[in-house]
Amino acid sequence: MRNVHRKIMRSMFAAMICLAFVCLCFAQTGKIDNIAEQAASVTEFDVNGLKVLVKRRVSAPTVAVGLFIRGGARNVDAKTAGIENLMLQAALESGKKYPRQELRRGLSSTASVLGASSGYDFSAASLISTRQNFDKAWDMFSDVLLNPAFSPEDVDREKQQILTGLRSKEDDPDNALDSLQDRVVYAGHAYANDPAGTIANIEAFTPADLAAYHKKIMVTSRLLLVVVGDIDANDLKARVAATFGKLPLGNYKEQVMPMLDFSKPSLDVTRRAIPTNYIEGVFSAPSLSSPDYYAMSMAITILRNKVFEEVRVKRNLSYAPSASMATLGSNTANIYVTAVDANQAVRVMLAQIKALQTDPVENSDVAGEAGEFLTTYYTKQETNAAQVGELARYELLGGGWRNSFEFLNRIREVKPEDIRTVANKYMKNIRFVVIGDPAAINKSVFLPAE
Repeated sequence: MRNVHRKIMRSMFAAMICLAFVCLCFAQTGKIDNIAEQAASVTEFDVNGLKVLVKRRVSAPTVAVGLFIRGGARNVDAKTAGIENLMLQAALESGKKYPRQELRRGLSSTASVLGASSGYDFSAASLISTRQNFDKAWDMFSDVLLNPAFSPEDVDREKQQILTGLRSKEDDPDNALDSLQDRVVYAGHAYANDPAGTIANIEAFTPADLAAYHKKIMVTSRLLLVVVGDIDANDLKARVAATFGKLPLGNYKEQVMPMLDFSKPSLDVTRRAIPTNYIEGVFSAPSLSSPDYYAMSMAITILRNKVFEEVRVKRNLSYAPSASMATLGSNTANIYVTAVDANQAVRVMLAQIKALQTDPVENSDVAGEAGEFLTTYYTKQETNAAQVGELARYELLGGGWRNSFEFLNRIREVKPEDIRTVANKYMKNIRFVVIGDPAAINKSVFLPAE
C-alpha cells in the first residue's frame, strides 16, 4: 500500500508541476503554445463510414471509449421519445456472446465499467477499462452493442428503473422547474422530445421495438467512436474493422438544429404550496461552434459572480442564486434563484444583466475569469473519460475536434467590449418559469418591457 501511495503522490506531484508550467506559459505569453502537440496526439480515421478518433496517452493506466449516436431528439418523435435511451440501457445488460451473468463476471474480473446516456443532441455508450484488460473489455463492449439480447427480463428491469425516475421527477421542485422550462422553452422544437421519454412511452415499448430501433439506428454514418488511452491507433483500427466497421453504412445526413424561439419574453407560473419560489429565466446563447461562445462563457461567469454577490452576500435574498450556460446545438443560458421575495431577487438579477449590457467591464474582471477558466479546464480534463467527452462534444457540436484544443486561447482573446456585445445580443427576451405562489409574482418585474 505504501508503494501505491508513493506512486499516486509522485503522479500528483508531476501533474502539479506540469499544470504550473502551463499556467506560467499562459500568463507570460497569453497563449497555450502546445496546441499542435496536443492535436498530434489524436489520430483520425474512417472505417466503412464510421469516424474514429484515438488520442494516445502513453503510460495511462486506463482506456476510455465512447460510441456516440448522432441526432439526439431528432431521431424520435412524441410517440418514440425515450426509446434510444431505453435501447442503450437494455443493450448493456447482455449480448449474444456474453449473457447477463457472464457479462457481470467479466466486467468484475477486469475492473471494467459499461455505461450509457442520452441527450438532446446525441447519445453515447461508454467503456472504461484498465489497459491490461482492454482486449476482453472491448470484446464485451462490442458484443452487447452489436448483438444485444433484449431479453424480456432485461428490458423490463430497465423500464422499471426509468419509470421510477420519471414518476418521481415532479416531487423535487428543482426537477419540476426543469420540466416546466422544457415544456415552455422547447415547445414546437425537436427538444420537446425528452430523451428520457414519457411514462406512457416507456410502458409501451417492447423488446421487439428496441430490436427494430437498434437495427435502424446502428449504421456507421450515424456513429462516432472516440478512444483515449495508451492505445495504438493501427491496432484499434483492426479491432473496429472486425466489429463496428461491419455495420451497414446507412445514409444519415447531419442537419442543423433549428434555433429556439426567443423572439419575446414570457412568464409561466405553476402553483405549488412550498416555502419558497423556484425561478429560472432562460435566454438564448451561442452554440459551441459560434465565435460568440467564448465571450458568452466569460459573460455568464461574470454574471454568476455578480449575482451571487448582490443577491446572497449583500442582500441575503437567496442561498444559491446562479447563472449558467448549457452546451446544446440550439443553446440556452439562464439565471436561477430560489427566494421568498421573488420580485426583489429577480429585480436585482436583471439589474446585473443590465449592468453588463451598459457599463464597462473591468480588464481585471476579464483577466481574473480567464485564469479561473484555466484552472477549471485542466481539472476537468484529468481523466480519459473526460477527454473522450470533450473530443466528441467538439466533433459533434463545435465545428470539429481540433477546436477543443483552442478553448483557452479563445477565452484569453475575449475583451471587455466583447462581453458587452454578447450581453446585448443574447441576454434579452428572457423566458421565466416559476414554481411557487402566483400571488407573490409581480409580472411587471419579470416582464419589464411589457
